[in-house]
Amino acid sequence: MSSNADEPTSWEGMTATPLGGRRFRPRSATAGSTPILSAPVLERSTCLAVVPAYNEEATVADVIAALHDRAPQLDVVVVNDGSTDATGELAERAGARVLRLPFNLGIGGAVQAGFKYADEHGYDYMVQVDGDGQHDPGEISKLFAAMDGADAPDMICGTRFATPTGYMAPISRRTGIHLFAFLLSRLLRQPVTDPTSGFRLYNRRAIAVFARDYPHDYPEVEAVLMLHHHRLTMREVPVRMFKRGGGVSSLTGSGKSFYYMVKVLLALFVGLGRRRAVPEPGEAAPVAADHGI
Repeated sequence: MSSNADEPTSWEGMTATPLGGRRFRPRSATAGSTPILSAPVLERSTCLAVVPAYNEEATVADVIAALHDRAPQLDVVVVNDGSTDATGELAERAGARVLRLPFNLGIGGAVQAGFKYADEHGYDYMVQVDGDGQHDPGEISKLFAAMDGADAPDMICGTRFATPTGYMAPISRRTGIHLFAFLLSRLLRQPVTDPTSGFRLYNRRAIAVFARDYPHDYPEVEAVLMLHHHRLTMREVPVRMFKRGGGVSSLTGSGKSFYYMVKVLLALFVGLGRRRAVPEPGEAAPVAADHGI
């Protein structure tokens, strides 16, 4: 999803300014510790949890409470994607900052709003956590552990399928997931097992890329290909996930899983034909002088 005049460009009332240049180190919650959202500015984290949410009033407060309990080192922003229920109010009451979109943009627009917020406020890391309760905040430490080191990738993706975790998606959805995994594994020349997972951790470079451009609908699969075209890297980490705690999936209903599969496949093939963001070695520069006489 490319930037345009209709997208939000300022974050009035949201002034979480982290201390830049500090490497993230996960730390355990301690009894009686001060919640990160009420701590002084110098104690703010360089890491942000973004929770895209559309009509998730049944689960959003529990998701935020779990983040504060299991990952207290993270600042938390809920992107309220034009919800018509009490999602925004419950998120604020639970202690999160809430970014309210004027109307429903869909998951791609909501997540890109989170990237823009993280980019403008100088966060070094951003973790994406669904608002429906499927992602376990207790597993975030696994994502950060995989991000550490000199050869750390730019994106860590939590996978349900690399090892047995007990998670079972509907068979129609599993078919699409395995098809996308097969295609991306060959395009990227590395194993990809769960390209539809939205439980992801991004570093500063990935945040900057996706703040400028992020896919619209069902973006997770196409985002993996975009990352590859920008010469950034990813790695998968086995994590535990749960069934939805409430609300309704956008893929619920007759034929929607098939529509999803076709639409994502088309997006992948279109993405393959897009001009590469970073030219291959020896290719012509994107902008070059005319070498005439």
